[in-house]
Amino acid sequence: MLSRLGHRVTLYERFETPRPVGSGLLLQPTGLAALDRLLLRRELESLGQRIERLHGMTARGTRVFDLAYRTLDPDLYALGVHRGALHKVLWAGFLRSGADIETGCTIEDAHDASDGRIVPIDGIGRAHPAADLLIDASGWRSSIRAWVAARRPRPFAYGAVWATVPDIGIAPATLAQRYEAARVMIGYLPVGRLVADGPPLAALFWSLKPEDHAGWRACFDDWRSKATRLWPDLHPVVNGLTGPDDFTLASYVDFTAKPVSRGNIVLTGDAAHATSPQLGQGATQGLIDAVVLADALAQAPDIAGALSLYGRMRRRHVRFYQYASAAMTPFFQSDSTLLAVLRDLTFNRMKCVPHLHREMIRTLAGLKTGMFRWRTANSIVNCVAGVQHEQPPGVPLGVQDRPEPVP
Repeated sequence: MLSRLGHRVTLYERFETPRPVGSGLLLQPTGLAALDRLLLRRELESLGQRIERLHGMTARGTRVFDLAYRTLDPDLYALGVHRGALHKVLWAGFLRSGADIETGCTIEDAHDASDGRIVPIDGIGRAHPAADLLIDASGWRSSIRAWVAARRPRPFAYGAVWATVPDIGIAPATLAQRYEAARVMIGYLPVGRLVADGPPLAALFWSLKPEDHAGWRACFDDWRSKATRLWPDLHPVVNGLTGPDDFTLASYVDFTAKPVSRGNIVLTGDAAHATSPQLGQGATQGLIDAVVLADALAQAPDIAGALSLYGRMRRRHVRFYQYASAAMTPFFQSDSTLLAVLRDLTFNRMKCVPHLHREMIRTLAGLKTGMFRWRTANSIVNCVAGVQHEQPPGVPLGVQDRPEPVP
């Protein structure tokens, strides 16, 4: 987007050959609206899997939640994608942009230049050309973030292991989960294909404390038996795994930068705000950050004004999902028996109240900007006033701006 605006852009990439890390993810309607602005939505949707509902049950068969996006709007849905497919589409868009790239280079520090610009410093102490703006999109382990925010991330007790498996069709268009109290959670997410003519895939994940990972690996066959007892339909998938190396361990932290910029450095994505994946917002929030930041740089008279505008426009939306994700996590990933019982008794019953049901789906879809506030996917992504943008023909932007009667 910055290249389209005429800026000279250099991307510093830590891998020698750019590649994705991880398994599958869920792009919410707001993330799909951001892909519209990047002109990449149609290409990614041709690879991903449309997700229309979330469904969760306990090992005893108690329904915990069953939320369908279409309850709000028949055109509303999420997209399950493999990280490799998302990377492929974004990488192709980058190559078309005309921006430069330096691979095998990790920016770990910076210093101010005499002309008011910022000089990136890499991991071996080498200084790179001064820039007007340094955008830190390096994730929650960022080394640059300390320039902007002194607060350190708070780790969650639980993480997860993820694997890519063949999609055997046990959860069509659904992110499905099974629970045993809050200590055990297994999930299955159809993620489409890596290439257009490839086989359909799914992401399989299992809740796990990072310190228990070595023990889980050592008792992998015991885990197979436990997983299939909890969810018998998964038997073909679990038996098809070659071993624990099929999985990638993910750790989660809670962090929100206040502010998100200082001087000529600005944070985006997990470098600015990281949390657990309970509401499936990580990749979506990063895409929205990118669009709003580019719009702010296009609209504001200078960089300082653009960074201030970017921070203001993203504040409410980001903070709501930081708080909501952190609050939800203990109900699904913790050692608390009480919270698990409370979840099983109340979560599914809340949808009997129409207003609460709608609010649950708005939260899931990424439309909330506060406890009592919500906006459409388009207005969240295109929140900078006066934005002019191109839309590829025939691609719906998602939920349209339409008032809802006050209950």
